[in-house]
Amino acid sequence: KGQLKKILAVRLVFCFLFLVILGKAFKIQVYDKEALLERGRNQIWRELTLYPRRGNILDRNGSPLAINVQTYSIFTIPRQLKGDHTSYKVLSRIIPSLPYRRILSKIKNRDRYTWLARKISLDKEQVKKVKDLKGIYIEAVPKRVYPNGELLAQVLGFVGIDNVGLSGVEYLFDGELRGTPKVLKYIKDAKGRPIKFERHLQDNENHDLVLSINKDIQSIVERLLQEAVLENKADGGGVGIMDVESGEILALANYPTYNPNRWELSEVGHRKLPFVTDPIEPGSTFKVLTVASALENKTARPETSFYCEKGELALEGHIIREAEGKRTFEWLSLKDIIKYSSNIGTTKVAFDLTYTKLYDTIRTFNIGKKTGIEIPGESRGIFSHEKDISPLRLSNISFGQGVATTGIQMLAVYGAIASGGTYIPPTIIKGKFRQKRVVLSKETAKTIENMLVEAVEEGTGTNARVPYFTIAGKTGTAQRSDTAGGYRGYVSGLIGYPVNVSNQFVVYVYIDNPKGEHYYGNAVAAPVFRKIAQYILYKDKNFSRMANIEKEEKNLDQVNLKQSSVRKFEEGKIPNFLGFDKKNTKRIAEELKLSIMNQGIGIVVEQYPQPGEDIQEDTVVDLTYGPPTND
Repeated sequence: KGQLKKILAVRLVFCFLFLVILGKAFKIQVYDKEALLERGRNQIWRELTLYPRRGNILDRNGSPLAINVQTYSIFTIPRQLKGDHTSYKVLSRIIPSLPYRRILSKIKNRDRYTWLARKISLDKEQVKKVKDLKGIYIEAVPKRVYPNGELLAQVLGFVGIDNVGLSGVEYLFDGELRGTPKVLKYIKDAKGRPIKFERHLQDNENHDLVLSINKDIQSIVERLLQEAVLENKADGGGVGIMDVESGEILALANYPTYNPNRWELSEVGHRKLPFVTDPIEPGSTFKVLTVASALENKTARPETSFYCEKGELALEGHIIREAEGKRTFEWLSLKDIIKYSSNIGTTKVAFDLTYTKLYDTIRTFNIGKKTGIEIPGESRGIFSHEKDISPLRLSNISFGQGVATTGIQMLAVYGAIASGGTYIPPTIIKGKFRQKRVVLSKETAKTIENMLVEAVEEGTGTNARVPYFTIAGKTGTAQRSDTAGGYRGYVSGLIGYPVNVSNQFVVYVYIDNPKGEHYYGNAVAAPVFRKIAQYILYKDKNFSRMANIEKEEKNLDQVNLKQSSVRKFEEGKIPNFLGFDKKNTKRIAEELKLSIMNQGIGIVVEQYPQPGEDIQEDTVVDLTYGPPTND
């Protein structure tokens, strides 16, 4: 009996050991199968992923915005040198920017792969010398460079040390810019050296990215914006310019900004693009939506008058006042409400309209939704979807308070008005198709445009006038919300566009929290708008489309009337060329068989001899050109 117990015990031990072996075999052959196969493959196989040079980013005319330059990275494996630092000493002499002490600090307590320098510029002679050093290895690496420095920095973004996009379009289009990698597989020997290349899976290729931005316009915009922010002691500001027909963004800027070549030295807040990412209360620029809704729903006509309570409207324990507190309007027509930017008038329009109809119009213009522009971090703004609101809340929304929009949203709204009622989502990519949709009737869009023209010529936006061109625009001086939930300071803005020009564009300028002598949109933002619009019109040679100046003097913003585009020329006398562009001066000179000499570009600002003198056989008229200016 004792013998049987021993046999049984031995059997149990063997059964247990067999189960252990069986379990181990199951773990190896089933549970750990893939991991062990991978480890085995790694002992003899290697895969090398090679990305092509990162694609360039270009502006709409092919000017480089982000490119690659050839640099070199240097590494070492200290254990291969066995304590011999001769190569390091020679390396420091070859590359003075890499001193010997810095090399020693990098290799201290290191035996394996160690970077000594990454993405540094070397000439051919330096590269050759480094390659000859024992234990020192050099690798050619493309480095991302932004040749224009701060220009368009917040749109472009930047890349990390491995050329991976971390911000802006560099991040959003990282896959396209990095391209398709080439994967090489090879067998290595016991020392890790490649001895046989097996195959490559696919060819690598990258793609350049062409933006809709015009670099020249962008440069002017950034300079003028910076000047305005500093002059008005403001916290910042933004500008956006959109082509009305295509929705393409021609310029997009915020200040302060940063240099993407040294992005790590910049403040985090300066790297984003608030024009797209940060909603602000639009203020009076939002009033066009209330008026548009009233016109579309036929609750008011341009001549419909509203009583404006002599500047104060009591509502639910609050007093609604005009944007300019000293204004005391009584009766204003709908078009005058826009011209003089009346808060109380807009409130009365909204009360007749009702919130349900206003809400539908606001949503039609995509307020509360992202525009879809190709920039990371776009905000949808702040707009409540509640259908039952108080009269006070309706009043606030009607003139752009209690609702927050991004600059890009408002740019698209005014683009729809400028296009005759067709909304097109903005895009930063040149030639990208965007689905258009009708949001207003052509009649309503034209009526609003006429109101905006009056607002610039006679109302609150007079500083936005551009000589010889008709500008439609709206100022906005919105209260600025603070972190405590109240209001502190203002956001001063103006958004508008020139009418009846061949290449129509919308410009939105805002200055955040100006602390200078003035803070109204007409005083702070309108001058920036005027300079930008005038530059673009001048650059596009729109002078040949100048309006017939048989208008009243008040519509000319005190432009010198001798620069008229409608004149009679007396035979045998030198004509008055002032105000004409080169195309027209050439035509006139040919008609009169007169020799001329041109200096500069733009329109004629000076001429010699003076108009009215007799034309002699050897007479040559010297014409000096420049941009149009106010007297």
